[in-house]
Amino acid sequence: MKILATADIHGAQYRLNILLKNIERYSPDLVVICGDTTQFGPGEVAKNFLDQIPVDTLAVTGNIDSSDVGKAICDSKATNIEMKKVVKKGVPFVGISGVNPNQTSMFFNDNKKILDETSVLVSHVPPYETQDKIFLGKHGGSRELREVVDKCRPRLVLCGHIHEDPGFVKIDDTVVVNCSMGKRVEGALIDINEEISVKMLE
Repeated sequence: MKILATADIHGAQYRLNILLKNIERYSPDLVVICGDTTQFGPGEVAKNFLDQIPVDTLAVTGNIDSSDVGKAICDSKATNIEMKKVVKKGVPFVGISGVNPNQTSMFFNDNKKILDETSVLVSHVPPYETQDKIFLGKHGGSRELREVVDKCRPRLVLCGHIHEDPGFVKIDDTVVVNCSMGKRVEGALIDINEEISVKMLE
C-alpha cells in the first residue's frame, strides 16, 4: 500500500494545492491527514479541503482545529478515524489526536487490544522523543503516546504538530514519521508491505 501522509495544512489553500500536486505525481492508494487541517476552524474549511482530495482519505483533528472540525471530517468524503480503528486493504489504522494526555491514556486503557504490531497509529502529536524537537533541543511530543507505542509496538506511527522536526525514525520495530508540512517538507510517501519505506517530500 502506498500512503501519502501530511499534517498542518492550517487552512492554507496553497498547502492543500501542494498535497493535490503530490497526489497527482505519486498516485497513492491512501491519503492520511494527521491533524490541523484548519487554522482555528471553522469546520466548513476542513470539509471543503477534504472534499477536494480525489483519493481515499483518513483524518484526525489537531490542537489548532476548532471543536466542529471532527464533525466536518465525518461530513466530508474523508473518514474520521479519531478514537477508532479502520481497516484499509487489510491494514488496521487507529486514530487519536494525542492532544489531551488523559484522553490518550483512557482510550488505550479502555481498548487494550485495539493497537498491536500490525497497526498504523495516526496521531496529530508525535510520541515523546521521536521527531519532536522544538527550540533548544527540547521535546514537544506526548509522553503518554510514547508509553503506548513502547507497549504496543505498532508497525508505523504517522504524526505532525512539530513543524520544526519533520522526518522519520525507528524505535525498536516501530517507524515514526512526522509528516508536518509546516516548515521544510510537503509530507511523506510511505510504502507499507512486508517492509516499510519512507520518502520525505521536499
